[in-house]
Parts: sequence; C-alpha cells; structure tokens
Amino acid sequence: MKILVSIVEDHAALRQIMAEWIGQAPDMKLGRTYPDAESALADLPQHPADVVLMDINLPGLSGIECVRHLKPLLPATQFVMVTVYMDADRIFKALAAGATGYLLKRSSHTELLQAIREVAAGGSPMSRNIARLIVEKFHAVPTQSPDVERLSDRELDVLRLLARGQVYKEIAAGLNLSFHTVHTLVRRIYEKLHVHTRREAVARFHQANQPHPA
Repeated sequence: MKILVSIVEDHAALRQIMAEWIGQAPDMKLGRTYPDAESALADLPQHPADVVLMDINLPGLSGIECVRHLKPLLPATQFVMVTVYMDADRIFKALAAGATGYLLKRSSHTELLQAIREVAAGGSPMSRNIARLIVEKFHAVPTQSPDVERLSDRELDVLRLLARGQVYKEIAAGLNLSFHTVHTLVRRIYEKLHVHTRREAVARFHQANQPHPA
C-alpha cells in the first residue's frame, strides 16, 4: 500500500516541488496540499494522510500550533516538520506538539523521500545537524527535580501548557480532555509539587528545566 502524504507549506513553488517529488515516488501517493494551517485544520481531519509535511513559519497559525491541534484528532498520522529553522527551542516545541520528525528545507530529494519512508515505518527522521543540536541541548539540561519527576506524563503535559500561559479551557481542548479532568490533574500537580498556586507550579517547572550556566 502506498504512503499517503499531504503537505502544509505556504511557499507555492516549494509546495509544488515537494508535491512532484512525492507524486513521482512509486511507493507514495500525494494527498492534499495546503497553503496555511487554517485550511489544513479545516480539511485534514476529514481527509487524513499517513504522513504530513508541515512548515513551521506559516501565515497566521504556526505549523507547531497546527500540529498541536491536529495530533489529538489524527493520532495515526505522522507529522514531519520541514523548515529553515535550526533552533533547539523550536525543535523541542515541535516534538512536544506531536511532530515525529524534523527536516531542514535544504534537504535533498532523496533525503525527503527517505524521511517519509522512515517515519511511515515507525522511525523519527531528522537532518544530521538537527540530531546533533538536540543531543547537545539534551546534555546541557540537568535531570529534573525529584518532585517534578513524580508527575505522570499527562500531568507533565498539563504543566507544560500551564507554563505557556494557557487557561484550563485551552488545555482541555489541546489535550482532548474534559475541563473537569484538567482541573483534577492540576490539583494533583499542586499536591505532588507541594505548591498552592499556578505561579508556584510554573516556577517549579522552569527551575527543573533550567540549563546549567556555561
């Protein structure tokens, strides 16, 4: 069965080039293409693809936010960020949002198609420079504090969104949870971190993820 690939890219010429590469690959089929996140959000849930190539710097809603909204709706779809940015913070935000791979736009025809095949087979393709940057960033970040390590994966998800300034309603929508569930998770976070306010919880989160000074 061919790999169905959709593209979200605002640059028309690049979108066309990637579409042609995918259309010419014998083991792939071109799905839908979108010039922005808003059109992808409106259409992709009804026309899911196996793999979505997602630009980060889109007009309006960013590619990272687009993935964050789409991944809960399309858990089987693999999102690969294709971007000019080689920035550790953007990479981590993209991966946290639900992306599975991260490629630079200067990747060759062969590299792009191989990345699609790799992610469809269960891998996490990344440009070599990106992988090296992530390793270096990981080594610079200390182990989390014991209190934060006690949090479950879902509780950590909620705490990360709290740290980004999201309100309960936004967190519930982003994680596909009920408002009541988010409220319960926040209460557990407070208990495990021994804090009483959102500000204290967010401060603990930032302290636990603060890199060692150079």
